[in-house]
Formats: sequence, structure tokens, C-alpha cells
Amino acid sequence: MDLGQLEAYLQVAERRNFSRAAEALGLTQPSVTARIQALERDLGESLFERNGRGVRLTEVGEAFLPHVQRVLKALHDGKDAVQSLRKLELGTLRLGAAPTISTYVLPALLKEFSSRYPGLDVSVRTDYSQQIVQMVLADEVQMGLERGTTHPEVETIPLYSDDVILVTAADDPFAEQGAVDIKDIATRRLIMFNRGSSYYALVDNALREAGVPVSPAMELDNMEATKKMVEEGLGIALLPRVAVAQEIDRGELREIEIRKMTMPRREVALIYRRGRPLSRAAEAFIKLLEERYGVKALPSK
Repeated sequence: MDLGQLEAYLQVAERRNFSRAAEALGLTQPSVTARIQALERDLGESLFERNGRGVRLTEVGEAFLPHVQRVLKALHDGKDAVQSLRKLELGTLRLGAAPTISTYVLPALLKEFSSRYPGLDVSVRTDYSQQIVQMVLADEVQMGLERGTTHPEVETIPLYSDDVILVTAADDPFAEQGAVDIKDIATRRLIMFNRGSSYYALVDNALREAGVPVSPAMELDNMEATKKMVEEGLGIALLPRVAVAQEIDRGELREIEIRKMTMPRREVALIYRRGRPLSRAAEAFIKLLEERYGVKALPSK
């Protein structure tokens, strides 16, 4: 029993005529007859009986018909699904992203991605960088955007770097000065963002290297809440530029220069499982990242 025999049987069953079935299949009538006979031998039963100029289904033929219809429909649906995947009309992009990236970088990227591929679904999981790596290794996500953690089983492609800047409320005394010395930070209430984040470690190391004791007056696990505390004048903070750019543009926060200090920067990278084939949806998203950041990120085939 093969696909050609089943298709011949279905065409004859629907048209009740061997000649019309042969025409629909683009075959000769003897070829269709041979396929039906081979199928009947395989089943050990007759499927058709003559009825004047045409044929009709036997009792066995009637019982067999709905099963063949379901099988062929499933095959055709499968072919359509493959074509849709090939054309990026179907599929799911599963991403992992660090909190700051998920909040301030991904929305614009996914807006462009969704406009290009409206048929694709997107799933995003947000967690800290180490957890994103574990998600990639466990195949819970196809790729991750995080701070460039290295791992022997993970491919890491740097995309861009985001600098950390000192921000204050718009009416803060530092705002009037425009620039301060690093030692001046020790005289103010310092608000820090989440001890478990890569930003905390980055700021902590930078301040310690500059000889500034790190003793946060306030510590929060939410970036938006951290910014609001600074806006209300509850302290100053060193935060990633990408997270405060809009507030600075609106005049709600002020960026303060720190004299004679190279501000810390955080590398942001794309990661995916080394040696693991990428889905077409994942490849399409990586191509978007290549366009946006001018990098070569797709693995060589």
C-alpha cells in the first residue's frame, strides 16, 4: 500500500469513474486501474464494483473511504505546514532575555520582527544572565540576549555595549553642577539596583576601584522603581543608559558627568546552543540582529 494507490482510490471513489479519476491525476486509465488492483490485493478485498458506465464502492470500499480521506488530508496539511515554515508564515520564536534588555531593547526589535513575519508567534522569558544560559542549555529557549556569559556549550556573539551613567533628579544639587568628582558620590544617598543583577556587580566594582565605599541607602529589584526613587529625590544612582534615556530626554532625570572616570560598560550578547540547528524563526531573528548591530551572528552552514 502506497500513497499513489490511496490517491487513485480516493479519486475513483469521489468521481465514480476511472477515466475521470485518471484525468484528475494526470495518469492513464490503465495506470489507475493497476493501482486500484494492487491496493485491493494488499487489502484482500474488492473496493469497487461496476455500475453501468461507472463504478460504485463496495461495502469494504465505503468503510475504507473515511480513513483514507483523513490520512491524505493529514499528509496535505503536513505539506502545507512545511511550506508555511519555509516561508516563515508559521512557527514560534522562543527567546530568553535579561530584564533590562527585555524591557528597553526587545520591544523595538520585536515590533520590526513581527511586522516582517506576522504569522510567527513569539515567546519571551525574562531572567538574569546565568539563568538565560541555563535556559539555552536546556532547550527551553532557542536563544538568549544577556551580558555575554561564556560557556563551552554556548555560542556567544557580542552585539553592543551599554554604558552605565550617573543620574539624579532634575532639581538635585548635582544637576546644577553638571559634573562631579567620584569622591562626591560617597557624600550622597546611593540607590542601587538589585544585588543579583550584572549591573550591581559592575557598579560595585567600579566604585570600589575608585576608592568609594559602597553602602547603598536603598536597594531595589525593579528598574522602574529605582528610577522613580531617583526622580523623587530619594538618592542618586548609576544606571544603564538604555534604561534612563527616555527620562533624560523628558527632563525627568539628569545625567551627571563624573570627572576623570571611565564609566563602566556592559557587553550585551546573543547566545545560542553550540552545534544545535536553529529554527527558521530563530534564523530570521538573528538576521534582524545582524542588520541592527552590524555583526555576523548566524553559524556557517
